[in-house]
Amino acid sequence: MTALFESRELADRASEKLKVYAQPQRLMILSFLAGGESTVSDIDDATGIGQPALSQQLAALRRAEIVKTRRDGKQIWYELADDTARLCVRTLTAILKDEPDKQKLLEAATPETSYEKGSRPTAGTAGFAKIL
Repeated sequence: MTALFESRELADRASEKLKVYAQPQRLMILSFLAGGESTVSDIDDATGIGQPALSQQLAALRRAEIVKTRRDGKQIWYELADDTARLCVRTLTAILKDEPDKQKLLEAATPETSYEKGSRPTAGTAGFAKIL
């Protein structure tokens, strides 16, 4: 894997991806969706963002392929798009808390499927860098 300092193109792509996360309302939405699939009204009730802004931010997250949708009748359900999105949200949440807990950060940055139960995780916080 090429390190970010070795490739301007890779660093540019990473920067663009991080810009999607660098918006307060999107972080609130993603944090809520880390708990599982939800409807627009559930997201609005939990975050208090308000319908017009919420729709705009959800559209940006869909375009960036960080969330995905499914339709059930007139209801649209949103969820994090994949394990990469879940890893990024968990890691950002762990890093950005007022007083990050090192163990929780390690747990957040280590995908559950990356190691056998009871063995030492190998990804650590470097797992976050792998998604970029």
